[in-house]
Amino acid sequence: MPDRAAAAVAALCAAGVIAAVVALGAANPPTPIPISTDRLGPDAGEPVADYLARAGDTLHDDVVDGTAARWGLVSFDHEVTAAEAEELTGDVRISQLWFRVPVDRVQTPIVPVGVAGSESIARASGLAAVQLRGTTGEWDRQAQVDAVSSLRLAQDCACVVAATVRGPLDEVAELEEVDGVRVVEVLPADAVFGRFAVRPLLPEQTETVAPGPDDGEVPAR
Repeated sequence: MPDRAAAAVAALCAAGVIAAVVALGAANPPTPIPISTDRLGPDAGEPVADYLARAGDTLHDDVVDGTAARWGLVSFDHEVTAAEAEELTGDVRISQLWFRVPVDRVQTPIVPVGVAGSESIARASGLAAVQLRGTTGEWDRQAQVDAVSSLRLAQDCACVVAATVRGPLDEVAELEEVDGVRVVEVLPADAVFGRFAVRPLLPEQTETVAPGPDDGEVPAR
């Protein structure tokens, strides 16, 4: 009998704990993780012509206030230096620069660097170099790729492929006409930084958004 009584008490206690946990959960539901499908840049495997048309449409849809600030992606015709990227975007504020060191037939990493004004833009290539300097790569070849990329970035190479920008839609759309700018895309006005993905269109992607060959020799420098 004592054993049965103890078991009954234990069962009642367990039921009480469960009820308390359920009540606490109901009173304090978990904060939902925001889900966003916003993204800038082409989809993997997307025909480049389709992306260029789609990006252009974002600049010319019906907008009540063309002066409202928008987040956008400016992809360049070819790799440029950080200073040249600032010149190409004019008065439109750059939020991120996207670096990728071009090496023939070698896949090199894309490195984003957040910037705020001309002073940080001037240091951006060096910051990109530091990001790669600390990596070891997944295998020997990747380590070599990271090393040569870091070295060239430290030398302020022409390695910027795109820039994330923010500015009035009218001003961002005007960048479409700038010589050296390949395409401009903007997000809806309610897009929030940090809640959208970015995939730069690379200069060598002319037909389909897909990785290029990766069978070339990795240079030492």
